Amino acid sequence: MKLNKHLPATLAALNVLGLIGALAVPATSFAQAWPAKPIRLVIGFAPGGGVDINARLLAPKLSEIIGQSVIVENKPGAGTNIANDIVAKAAPDGYTMLMNTAAVAINMSLYKSVPFDTLRDFAAVSIFSTSPNVLVVSSAIPAKTVKEFIALARSQPGKLNYSSAGAGTTQHLSGELLKTLTKTYIVHIPYSGSAPSLTALVAGDVQMSFANIPAISQQVKAGKLRALALTGAKRSDMLPGVPTMKESGIDMNVDVWYGVLVPAKTSTEIVHKLADGIGKVAREPDMKKRLLDLGAEPLGNTPEEFSKILTAEVATWAKVVKASGASATD
Repeated sequence: MKLNKHLPATLAALNVLGLIGALAVPATSFAQAWPAKPIRLVIGFAPGGGVDINARLLAPKLSEIIGQSVIVENKPGAGTNIANDIVAKAAPDGYTMLMNTAAVAINMSLYKSVPFDTLRDFAAVSIFSTSPNVLVVSSAIPAKTVKEFIALARSQPGKLNYSSAGAGTTQHLSGELLKTLTKTYIVHIPYSGSAPSLTALVAGDVQMSFANIPAISQQVKAGKLRALALTGAKRSDMLPGVPTMKESGIDMNVDVWYGVLVPAKTSTEIVHKLADGIGKVAREPDMKKRLLDLGAEPLGNTPEEFSKILTAEVATWAKVVKASGASATD
């Protein structure tokens, strides 16, 4: 059999090309698997509130599961829109996450314009836990029930103030919903997070607030605040004797969720790995106990389940905003 005289040269050229190709592979195929560095968990609230508490419970446990540090970053302001925008514009590489409440859905209708679209620019990962809000008043207020407080507010239109963790938060919209349902005029005073909002309430600078159980349970036990009613569908063991809003004669049901989102276009594989990790943390016996002790219900649902909830929340709160006439400046 006669060999092609050019074959050795051809084979040598192919070997060189193969070597060049192999040297080029590390930039793509051999890239480090996710996660290869610490992950940011951005929250739009000051330290001390329900979101901050949940984020700091989740972060160290999630770190253990995924093998990289999860670092909580507080970026309060603009009703969580500063934090929301940071994450919406971050690279979709799995290294920037957002923990928020329904504020990320509310702001779509509450603000005249926001630099992101909740349903377009975020991928839902998982809801870590849920908790009802609580209607709380300053201990200086004589009202002992919701009925008494509403009567007080009607007798002094525009004289009572309510605080919130910021425009667009569930505390803000819960207050607006209460005003709509009871035909009262109570002035909204927004703060940069739950902690300063509640500090103002304890100090008597405002008379009422809606807050989550983790943030107010100690102040209620200490007698600094008075819990009048829960906004959820059922009572809480953390606040025995406190009725629901519905039991108090007001048809109002608002459960707060603490959910994790990432930039849109983050790979489905990373989204599901994060969701699996969050679910494992939420279901750990010790974590379940810690959350329940704070008045929160552990969840850890799937990206698909959270996505449906997020879509529904955008529509639901848009109706509340329209009916109440609320705006980011209220």
